[in-house]
Amino acid sequence: MYPLFQRFAPAIAALLVSACSLGAHAQEAEVNAGAEHTRPHRDRQGLIVIAHRGASGYRPEHTLEAYRLAIRQGADFIEPDLVATRDGVLIARHENEISGTTDVAERPEFAARRTTKIVDGVPVTGWFTEDFALAEIRTLRARERIPEIRPRNARHDGRYQVPTFAEVVRLAKRESRPGRIVGVYPETKHPTYFAHEGQHLDGTPIGISLGAKLIETLVAEGFTDPKRVYIQSFEVENLLELKTRIMPSAGVELPLVQLYSDFEDATPYDMAYNAAQGNDPAAVYGGLPALVEEGIGADTRYGALATQPVLAWMKAHYASGVGPWKNDLLLRVPLDPPVDVDGDGRALLATRNTGHVHPMLGHALDAGLKVHPYTLRAEEPFLTQAANGVPQSVVGEAVQWYALGVDGFFIDQPDLGVAAREIFLDLAEPL
Repeated sequence: MYPLFQRFAPAIAALLVSACSLGAHAQEAEVNAGAEHTRPHRDRQGLIVIAHRGASGYRPEHTLEAYRLAIRQGADFIEPDLVATRDGVLIARHENEISGTTDVAERPEFAARRTTKIVDGVPVTGWFTEDFALAEIRTLRARERIPEIRPRNARHDGRYQVPTFAEVVRLAKRESRPGRIVGVYPETKHPTYFAHEGQHLDGTPIGISLGAKLIETLVAEGFTDPKRVYIQSFEVENLLELKTRIMPSAGVELPLVQLYSDFEDATPYDMAYNAAQGNDPAAVYGGLPALVEEGIGADTRYGALATQPVLAWMKAHYASGVGPWKNDLLLRVPLDPPVDVDGDGRALLATRNTGHVHPMLGHALDAGLKVHPYTLRAEEPFLTQAANGVPQSVVGEAVQWYALGVDGFFIDQPDLGVAAREIFLDLAEPL
């Protein structure tokens, strides 16, 4: 891993350039959004580009148009976050609370459904997918989630419906062809909430297994090739259930990816829930608790699951890969004051890489796990300085990740991820 990075260090340093050209690139991408990615075929050595919620840097996230654009830009996988409707249909939304990603707040016929719920232990106020039938969801239109950062995306507000998971799968099938196979990378959102804790507006339990619905949909759509699917979750029990019960019952075997939130401050919610219920950790998690310092409970942080013994156990028992937050693997420190690198008069680049790589990366690769960090984004607020203080573009960041040994990453601008892969493969060719 590290010798590879050292080999490419001079070329990577050349890519740690100012992001001032990114605005021009975004405009060019907007003009060419309908163009098909037509680079000549080459051996990409298993390196993949994962379109985070579609081409969400250019279109409102989790819409068929965002997914379609991502495919045309060359993404290998498109990523839908999955939540459920009241009638048990999986749809693609970042959260089950949808006021930030649809026009539901502007629809007077649904005003009475605004409420406050406890989701994963946190009070959330708004409108929730589990209180709407699919037919009602179909009347809503998608909106840009972060218009203050992506005002060009907001021009598409009101154009697109909320897609079902089945529609996303059908799009991947329809857009695939010999030599261009598109996969899906779904995430189950709040599986403990949907299965055990959550309630509808009328107080009745939701009681939906997102994992079971996910597999049911893939089987119904004939989309069960393990080379075309990764299933991810921030919870552990959900993935163990998929591995040991749901997938065997359906006669399928698909790779599972354990997502990691902030190492220091976040806990897998299923662990907090099971601790509150008094459930025996060994009965839920098998041999995993014995490998975690101080065992598994309500205060278990993701960092406690990033050790060599735990990663080896995950590989042996359920996981094919891990998806850590990139800032936990390549550590950043705040910049004071922030700097303006794109010349728009706003100083929004606010961090610098320390140059330190968390040991988890090496442990995961040594265990044979895929490592897919999230999320690379091209806009200034999401970028950082390299350890030497030079502003780093998202292309330079992506090349750096490939050089560190990961075989893929989640990115909001898939075309830039594809460009970074081509640069990395050019650098990797024998002289």
